[in-house]
Amino acid sequence: MGTAAYPESWQRLLDQAGPPPAPSLHLASASAPPSGGDLQHTPKPWNEAAGAAHSLRTDTDTARSGLTTAHSGIDTGTAGLLSATALRTVLTSWEERLAAVRDECGALEPKLREVARTMGGTDHAVRSSIAGYADPAPAPAPADEKGR
Repeated sequence: MGTAAYPESWQRLLDQAGPPPAPSLHLASASAPPSGGDLQHTPKPWNEAAGAAHSLRTDTDTARSGLTTAHSGIDTGTAGLLSATALRTVLTSWEERLAAVRDECGALEPKLREVARTMGGTDHAVRSSIAGYADPAPAPAPADEKGR
C-alpha cells in the first residue's frame, strides 16, 4: 500500500494534525466506553423505559375514563343543538386517540422488558463461552539472584 503524495501546504497541515485517532464506536446517549473498548450492557434503561410505558398506559387510561365520565349525560336536554353534536364528535375522537396510546404503551412495555432480559442473557452466555479462553493466571515472578 503506497503513500499518497500531497501538495506541500496540505502535507504541513496533516503533519500538524498528527495521526488520526483510533476508530471507536459508542452510543451518543451513553458515556464513553471504558478504556480498552469493552462493551457493557445494563438492563436499567430498558426497564426504566418499560416503567415509563406502563405509567403512560395507566395515566392515559385514567384520563380517558375521566373524560368519558365528565361527558356522560351531555346529550340530556341538548337534543338538536349543534354544539352537543360537535362535542360528541370531539369526545369520540379523543377517546379513540387515548385508547390507541394506551394500547401502544401496553404492547411496548413487555417488549422493552424482554430486551433487557435477552441482552442480559446474551451477556451471560458470551461471558460463559469465552471464560475458557481467558488468560491463565500470571506466572510467579522470578526469584532474584539471591533466591528471594
